[in-house]
Amino acid sequence: MNIWRDSEAAAFVRSVADGNETVPTVTVAGRAMVNPSKRQLMEAVEKYAPHLLPTAAD
Repeated sequence: MNIWRDSEAAAFVRSVADGNETVPTVTVAGRAMVNPSKRQLMEAVEKYAPHLLPTAAD
């Protein structure tokens, strides 16, 4: 979502980013991550949402 066009999205980002409008801010299985590295993001997906990872059949 575009936090500069969606006031609810902006409010969510500020609520998890110490009042800042930091992007990217993402959630993985309900856990907010502010400006995560690719490695941090992939570790969170592997731990909390492995079903979202591609499989060998994909």
